[in-house]
Amino acid sequence: MRERLIRLSRRSKRVLQVMADVVLVWCALWLAFVVRLGELGAADPFGHHAWLFALTPLISVPIFIRLGMYRAVMRYFGNDALKSIFKAVSLSALLLALAVYWYRDSPAVIPRSMVLNYWWLSLMMIGGLRLVMRQYFMGDWFSAERPNQIQIRDQGLSRVAIYGAGAAGNQLLAALRMGRSLTPVAFIDDDSSIAKRVIAGLRVYKPKHIKQMIEETGAQEILLAVPSASRARRREILELLGQYSLHVRSVPGFMDLASGRVKVDDVQEVDIADLLGRDPVPPQKALFERCIRNQVVLVTGAGGSIGSELCRQIISTSPKILLLFEHSEFNLYSIHAELGRRIKRESLAVQLIPILGSIRNPERLEEVMASWVVDTVYHAAAYKHVPMVEHNIAEGVLNNVFGTLFTAQAAINAGVAHFVLISTDKAVRPTNVMGSSKRLAEMVLQALSGEQAPALWGREEKVHRVNKTRFTMVRFGNVLGSSGSVIPLFHAQIRRGGPVTVTHPNITRYFMTIPEAAQLVIQAGSMGEGGDVFVLDMGQPVKIVDLAEKMIRLSGLSVRSAESPHGDIAIEFSGLRPGEKLYEELLIGDNVSPTDHSMIMRANEEMLPWAEYKQVLQTLHEAILREDYERVRQLLREVVSGYRPEGEIVDWIYMQKRTEV
Repeated sequence: MRERLIRLSRRSKRVLQVMADVVLVWCALWLAFVVRLGELGAADPFGHHAWLFALTPLISVPIFIRLGMYRAVMRYFGNDALKSIFKAVSLSALLLALAVYWYRDSPAVIPRSMVLNYWWLSLMMIGGLRLVMRQYFMGDWFSAERPNQIQIRDQGLSRVAIYGAGAAGNQLLAALRMGRSLTPVAFIDDDSSIAKRVIAGLRVYKPKHIKQMIEETGAQEILLAVPSASRARRREILELLGQYSLHVRSVPGFMDLASGRVKVDDVQEVDIADLLGRDPVPPQKALFERCIRNQVVLVTGAGGSIGSELCRQIISTSPKILLLFEHSEFNLYSIHAELGRRIKRESLAVQLIPILGSIRNPERLEEVMASWVVDTVYHAAAYKHVPMVEHNIAEGVLNNVFGTLFTAQAAINAGVAHFVLISTDKAVRPTNVMGSSKRLAEMVLQALSGEQAPALWGREEKVHRVNKTRFTMVRFGNVLGSSGSVIPLFHAQIRRGGPVTVTHPNITRYFMTIPEAAQLVIQAGSMGEGGDVFVLDMGQPVKIVDLAEKMIRLSGLSVRSAESPHGDIAIEFSGLRPGEKLYEELLIGDNVSPTDHSMIMRANEEMLPWAEYKQVLQTLHEAILREDYERVRQLLREVVSGYRPEGEIVDWIYMQKRTEV
């Protein structure tokens, strides 16, 4: 019967509701007389009171229609619909009272209190029927059994407990019951005032009673419904839940819900940023807008992890034009399509220009910057994967060092006002080519910053261009979810059933979310005076093996080890890869000073004069062209402070040539 009613046309459903309401109005009117006079025959629908029984539905039904009572979907019947019923019934009762007052020629006396009885009886019957039908259509008649012995007909669905009995938790519960893909069995909440109570048929447990909850309900999964909780609080919750073999997922945050990107029932895997437990500092508006608002901004590597997030942050700050410079056609298409949709959705006054090009093409860079009269450049284009660059030394150096050089020189020639380089903590005392190449890129900008009219490298021009560009470098560690990050790799390995591979039991890394890093990069770039190296506060380094264990446990699985040989997922140590360090640093020396932003520090580090550095670049370029990687390594040792390569050169071309010899 339920399925047949659901399949009825909309028109048929409304006709049924109107017919039911007419019957209920008559019943309420008849009972109003009975309650007032105490006799079953007090009302005479076919005699003296016929005019009243005919008039009541004629007054009530049009009001019910006008106030939208028949627009509500019964399965999703909620508080707004109840308010509409209250208004409609109250107005119809008021008009009925006026009709009784005006019709003085009635052959039968009608008590004045009858209208009051009719009002509350109508509310109970009309509203009550709709609540009953909602329960009937949702199929959860038996959801309010004794809380200690919940017996839910889950039809084999996974049982879940909801952490958070507030508004988000209750919305999630309603969505789960209607979706019927998971079976909610309990609430968990920190509020001791609602502990052991029953909300929407589910018992509320304190966090310290989670083990008891698992035993009583058979819960297999926990959904976090605390979107307003701070990241520090979410970390505390996750550490508590990590003691149990339960799969933990969460509902999105309020900003995602408010923007319409997701719904409250779009549960997702736990955000690894919550495991770090650090709340981001809100950006300072003045710093954030200084180099962007009403200006022409260019982002190199616009389709990469950091570059794309920089673009997302930039378009929200009202630039005049945003140029997306990217050598990967697919990445450029993806970020351009995403930003285009957002600009249209939010009616932003931003001109978006996608440009295919390589930072190793100086003519293309100068043409772009000069044609659009660029004000600010965010240089995010780089090769960042340590082992990959170690195996491809020439490409890594040409892209990271000379690509930065060409971009910086193009900025000087085009009169760009601000140039911000996105650097890395791997540039500090590096053991790999990637880190040392990024340090050389920093030194390019430091050297150029000291010149008012530099003779550019690789140019035969006799006239030196005046340097109006303010160069800034921003150095930080790993970002969560970036290409090459261990987090997506761990997720994939856990889904496959393991093992989870970690390079070394003692390896640590700094982590930061991509949005937070992008915001701080923009703010740091606004503070530079020329040649500044800014370092972001990355918090405490994270032990990668601990991160892997937490991810396994929060997936509802256990770690297999010597102590727990029957665990679900094993962690294997694969050994450090070429060029990889056990730990990263953010500062070369101890000479650091604070800035106006609590999360940004200014590092004062050694540099070479431009004339001397040009000679280094020339020698390095010649060695690259000759594929003389021994000479490249020697130059890196001489120029980059603290560069200590470990092991033999593992470049593919170098090793192939040695094999042929």
